[in-house]
Amino acid sequence: MTDTQPDLRALPLPEAVTWLRDHGEPDDPRPGIDTASLRRRFPRLAHVRTRDLVVEAPGGPQPARLYRDDTVAHAGVALVWVYGGGFIGGHLDMPESNWVALELGARGIPVLAVDYVKCLGDVHFPAPSDDVLAAWRYARTNSTKLLGVEPGALLLGGASAGGNLTAGAVARLRDAGESLPGALVLVYPALDPDGAHPGGIPDPESPYFKLSLNFAGSPEAMHNPHAFPGLGSVGGFPPTLVVVCEHDSLRPSGEAFATRLLAAGRDATLYVEAGADHAHIDEPSHRGAARTLAAIGDWIGERR
Repeated sequence: MTDTQPDLRALPLPEAVTWLRDHGEPDDPRPGIDTASLRRRFPRLAHVRTRDLVVEAPGGPQPARLYRDDTVAHAGVALVWVYGGGFIGGHLDMPESNWVALELGARGIPVLAVDYVKCLGDVHFPAPSDDVLAAWRYARTNSTKLLGVEPGALLLGGASAGGNLTAGAVARLRDAGESLPGALVLVYPALDPDGAHPGGIPDPESPYFKLSLNFAGSPEAMHNPHAFPGLGSVGGFPPTLVVVCEHDSLRPSGEAFATRLLAAGRDATLYVEAGADHAHIDEPSHRGAARTLAAIGDWIGERR
């Protein structure tokens, strides 16, 4: 790291938030994660076309990116995908967004990867959730033209903080009486204020509390089931795939959510990636990442 770009993971959360607010997303120092490098490494991605778009959202115009491969058979369903980043970071070029969408696109699953406002400074829930809802509604309105599917064949999914935002969006859509996604994909999702102890509020001294409070905006909002869908009803949820990692401290949150879905009579599948930790699909070199993406692609393909 340079003097002007600190290791944000080593900073206390308030300092990291301030740095990101003042300087924006830092450059990713990892080699070989840009699209050209990924295409060279994985030739199957060569024919996935991308197109950058803009979604008008409450947080301001938000970038989005469309992924389609018209050289392979269309899966009959499409996906709106939301990356993670602790609600304070992340972008469309990170592998958890770009590589994931390229891989699924190469399997005939068109993807619209979407961005959202980050919780920096005075920005808190529901701002990121509002942006994800805006992107979802945009995708439904334009699903035939952009993604080649009718609105009912459109799925929603996300990883980590993106898993929170997409599950929360489903809860908000359900409670508002709006049409739900055909299915939901949650990858190591942050569904509870304390992912290691689902169903409760974390200790104020824990990192979970500080990150969740920064997202929610107040201690009272940390009880909001739209902000933390692990605290709310799972009634009416669509078929859901929950991916968790063997060594992830958030694993209990995802497992508890899948268990509650099954107990409520919902269609739910739990997939555990052995030997993996949180954010492994943000690492194209991780051996388990390709397995996870194949499992996601297979499960999505069964939705048609």
